[in-house]
This record gives sequence, structure tokens and C-alpha cells, in this order.
Amino acid sequence: MPRTQKNDNFIDKSFTVMADIILKVFPASRKEKEAFAYYRDGMSAQADGEYAEALENYEEALRLEEDSTDRSYILYNIGLIKASNGEHDVALDLYHEALDCNARMPQALNNIAVIYHFKGEQAKDEGDEESGETWFDKAAEYWKRAIMLAPNNYIEAQNWMKTTGRSNIDVFF
Repeated sequence: MPRTQKNDNFIDKSFTVMADIILKVFPASRKEKEAFAYYRDGMSAQADGEYAEALENYEEALRLEEDSTDRSYILYNIGLIKASNGEHDVALDLYHEALDCNARMPQALNNIAVIYHFKGEQAKDEGDEESGETWFDKAAEYWKRAIMLAPNNYIEAQNWMKTTGRSNIDVFF
């Protein structure tokens, strides 16, 4: 039974019914519709914390999906799972691959910056100040790119960059 038929939440069921109706009338190929169904089931499993199931669905959606923008979101979501499981280098690769498919993904840029910042903190905790600063500089570069795409977001990152002297950009939101 597809995951979307297992939902017992009224809102999830309503969304599923609406998505199924839209999918039936939307002028897309069978393969595109199937890719979307796997993606939707992956998002549902991910929301429930069923990461192994989500990954299976995302991998199948990725195998079927040809549209680069849609592929970017699948890759991004796989990256989220990998990062939450502590697989930061794998997540970085996935976020970069998502950006290769769709350069206008501030959320992928932000997540890369977060991982780089984390690596900077780790390096400093290990007493490697120089390496830590290098990681922080890389984080700042990605946050700048994310903020240029979504100026009203990432306020904490904006404040961090200002207080550490890594940005002189004033964003008025």
C-alpha cells in the first residue's frame, strides 16, 4: 500500500486527495507522475521520521525524474536526511549536486554554510584556529549567496557575519 494511503491525519488525507486529482488532470507523462508519487511518499515518510523509507522513495523518484529543478529538490531532501544522520560530507555533495541542477536554492546554500560553520566549530574545539577560520569564511560565502537569493531569511547568519566582520552587506527587510 502506498504511504499516502496510510495517512490517518485529516489534513494529510485532504492533501493526498487534492494531489491525486491534480496529478490525474495535469498534462504530464506517466513517468513524471510516478516520480512525483515517489517524491510525495518520500516527503511523507521523512515527515514521520521514517528516513530509510524516505530514502527509498527519493531514490526511486530520482531514478525517474528528468526535470532538473525537480531533481534538485529530491537531492536536497536526501541531503537533509544524510545531514541529520551525521553524514555531513555526503550531504554536502548532495547539496552541491542540487545546486548544479538549480542554482536558485537558498536553502541548499544555507545548509552548506551550516555544515561549514559546524566544521569550523569542530576545528576550533580541536585547537586548530586557522582551519576553523577558513571553514567560517567558506560558511560566510555560502550564506552571502543564500541571503542574496532570500534577503529576508537567515537573520542569525546575517547577524553572525556582521558581528564577526565577515559581511558589510546591509539587508533591509
